[in-house]
This record gives sequence, C-alpha cells and structure tokens, in this order.
Amino acid sequence: MGQPYEIVSVQRAKHPPGTEGSNWHRYVIAFEGSNSIHGCRQGNLRVVTGAVEEIVAQLNERRLGNRGRVSLVWPPKKKPHDL
Repeated sequence: MGQPYEIVSVQRAKHPPGTEGSNWHRYVIAFEGSNSIHGCRQGNLRVVTGAVEEIVAQLNERRLGNRGRVSLVWPPKKKPHDL
C-alpha cells in the first residue's frame, strides 16, 4: 500500500509576500489524488527537503491513527440481578 501523502516538488522560489530574506523554497505535497498542500519554507534545499519529508511522515502516521493512541477497553456491563 502506497503512502497517501507524498512530496511532489521542492523548488527554489521568491520570498512570499510580507516576508524578508533569501533562500526560500516552495513545496507541494500530494494526497488523495488531485488534492495538494502548498507551502513555503526558508533554508537551503537539503534542509527544506528534510523538513518536508518529516511533515509527510507525520501526516501519514496521523492518517493511520497509530501515533500515541491507546485502545480503550470497556468493562463488561453488569447484568441486573433477578429479584
């Protein structure tokens, strides 16, 4: 079974409106067919790609529902006593 979230691209980009600095990258994460998540992050390509890989890993873990979850076990219901 493939991962529902995956990196489509990480590319150098101009700084987003309202921000300053250089070395910005725009990333795209695909999920569920034609849906996608777009974001920007500052840093070199290696650092940004690593951060986006971590985001994708966390999204996939969250989707599976295994992260930090505890299975609740309900106690058996008490049967009413016959009077």
